[in-house]
Amino acid sequence: MNTLKLIVEKEYANRVRKKTFILMTILMPFLFVALALLPLWLANLKDSGTKKIAVADYTGIYASEFQSNEEYNFELIHQNDTSGLMQQLGDELFAILTITDDLSKNPKAVSLISEKQAPMDLQSYIEKTLSAKVTEQRLEGLSASANVDQATISQVRKIVESKDDISLSTLKWSKSGSISETSTAVASIVGMIFTFLIYMFIMTYGSMVMQAVMEEKRSRIVEVMISSVKPVNLLVGKIIAIGLVGLTQLFIWGIMIGILMTFGSIAMGYSNGSMEIQAAQAAAMSGDFDPTTIMTMLASINWLEIFVNFIVYFIGGYVLYASIFAAIGSSVDNEQDTQQFMVPITLLLLFAFYAGFYSVNNPDGPLAFWCSFIPFTSPIVMMVRIPFGIPLWQNLLAIVILYGSFLLISMLAAKIYRVGILMYGKKPTIKEIMKWIRYK
Repeated sequence: MNTLKLIVEKEYANRVRKKTFILMTILMPFLFVALALLPLWLANLKDSGTKKIAVADYTGIYASEFQSNEEYNFELIHQNDTSGLMQQLGDELFAILTITDDLSKNPKAVSLISEKQAPMDLQSYIEKTLSAKVTEQRLEGLSASANVDQATISQVRKIVESKDDISLSTLKWSKSGSISETSTAVASIVGMIFTFLIYMFIMTYGSMVMQAVMEEKRSRIVEVMISSVKPVNLLVGKIIAIGLVGLTQLFIWGIMIGILMTFGSIAMGYSNGSMEIQAAQAAAMSGDFDPTTIMTMLASINWLEIFVNFIVYFIGGYVLYASIFAAIGSSVDNEQDTQQFMVPITLLLLFAFYAGFYSVNNPDGPLAFWCSFIPFTSPIVMMVRIPFGIPLWQNLLAIVILYGSFLLISMLAAKIYRVGILMYGKKPTIKEIMKWIRYK
């Protein structure tokens, strides 16, 4: 036990003191936060000047409906020929809006000409404004009809102008009797984020174990080490040490990202409750959406359960795959020889990732259910299902199967490691590796 402790301490200390580890640990949170907040900040930036839009309304019905703002200045032009304005496009003039006919009768009698592609917000504003006016025209046409009374027209107008869109609230009931508001979209996003993280970290730190084993084998330093240390202790110590390095990095990243996101949100004006960008983006996707509702949805998620399960499944998945990677690293001498063994492992991880991805739409479906109990896929798939809420027995059963499997795989990997670490100059076959497992 003292030997194993020394191996873990040495491997851990050597790795956390490396400049690459320190730089990656410090810089990655800044990169994550930048990737999250920078697009929102850039999307909120506006041009320094106001864009001039010339409105050529031959009908005289619609031009007065357009209201200028800080971004766009709508100016009515009183001339029948707009060809002279074409030369100004890109300089003084940003675009020309031309309306040639009554849109209630000819909806396609409108065009927008610009030198550059017109922004989506400008197109949406024009379409919304004209649609509202056309609706008003048609209602007025009905009111002029002798077959419809004024009271009916007034009621129709109120219905059309009403903004009370249907908004379905989703609630989750627990056996304790409590009810909390939830969001399938928020749960899906949270599940996918943690699924991607656990996939990335298992792949990264598992490969790190394989690289460490191969480096020691190539340098022949392992021949000296196993003279005083059992190969099994050497393998276990390396897996534990690199796993602790991963947990250390995750812990530091979590703290730094939380701090940076908080200060970044304050700097971008989200802390004052306005949250204009998120609200605008949500509104663009699914209509008006109150930012406070988003915060309520996030608060309804059991973050403690997610973080605890993330650590539990990360440890189980990491040790499982790290044992396989270590066995591969001890069996070969160079990078090229690892390909025949790495391909099936990589495909298995990719299958787990895609299974998790497709399980978002149906977290209780057959794919998600059965992949939750397969040890090679459960660490990834379960992180998708947990935000939606799963029965306790399924979670416990998945953990028992996962940890039981990694104990079995670790023992098999140790048998391969003790033989393969001293084998040089020959690429072993699957048949030979099976013989190593049977050695006493």
